[in-house]
Amino acid sequence: MADDTKTTDAGDRYAQALFDLANEAGQTAAVESDLKSLKAAYKDSADLRRLLASPAFTAEDKAAGLNAIAKKAKFNATTIKFLGLLAANRRSSDLMSAIAAFERLSAAQRGVVSAEVVSAVPLSAAQSKGVAQALRTALGKEPEISTRVDPSILGGLKVRVGSRLFDASLKSKLDSLKFALKRA
Repeated sequence: MADDTKTTDAGDRYAQALFDLANEAGQTAAVESDLKSLKAAYKDSADLRRLLASPAFTAEDKAAGLNAIAKKAKFNATTIKFLGLLAANRRSSDLMSAIAAFERLSAAQRGVVSAEVVSAVPLSAAQSKGVAQALRTALGKEPEISTRVDPSILGGLKVRVGSRLFDASLKSKLDSLKFALKRA
């Protein structure tokens, strides 16, 4: 699956509008929780990814699908209206971008920084705590860490903070060595 968290201008605009509305209503935390649940559902469901990405489905189909998910998950009314607006404006494909942008806005408001840590195997509690402490020291802010396992990196870690990527994976080190040997 491709990285669906790249932001688009439309995703940024929708996220900003949702963030402003949720903030005014004092519902930022509830909306963010809804969006995190939806993001997890998107990652777990090929059907949901297909529904949102495929031009074969009409805006009404997409709205109905998102509305059914929202009602079943008992999402906040603001989140439900946002999903309906996104579908009605034929911007369902920008949903993951809008969620990523909303999470950044919320994190900035709370004074934390989001970081994604990719490892070849699941991190132990002690390792997670060590990574959090290292990020706290390096960034000078409280990190909000999401983890992902990607066996293809072979070992080590990749840490993405905003647009910065710190790649200490074994795969990238081997690729660098292979490139250096080819040049020799």
